[in-house]
Amino acid sequence: MTILKQSTYETETDPQALPGVLSWFDEFHALPMPQEDWLQCQLALIEGFTNAVRHAHKGLPPATPIAITITLTHEYLDMKIWDHGPGFDFQAMLDHKLETTNADSEGGRGLRIMYRVADIVRYERTADERNCLHIRKSYATPKA
Repeated sequence: MTILKQSTYETETDPQALPGVLSWFDEFHALPMPQEDWLQCQLALIEGFTNAVRHAHKGLPPATPIAITITLTHEYLDMKIWDHGPGFDFQAMLDHKLETTNADSEGGRGLRIMYRVADIVRYERTADERNCLHIRKSYATPKA
């Protein structure tokens, strides 16, 4: 598997940091990925980052870091978002959100959106006491 681009971005726990996250993500836009897939990945990134700020890091100091790594190949975009929160039962929450939210829900749609646009959505505790939200979106590379 050839990696076309890989990059890591770290920021503090601040909802106002989202424009910087999106600006960094724009570096991946010029690469050979279909526009619709890129936009879906951007949406998943927004939801994942916002959930880390609002939920995982709720009550933690603003200096608590959130790290994001993106890896792009000819076949997929892989995104990992690390937080320092207490963690939660991701599968139970995802199942609940899939049952109780829809397009008209005022909140709680983030996990549902990530699940709908990605091929892989996982959340697990890592050995270094962080949590990793792993999102992968596969796509067909346009023929030149």
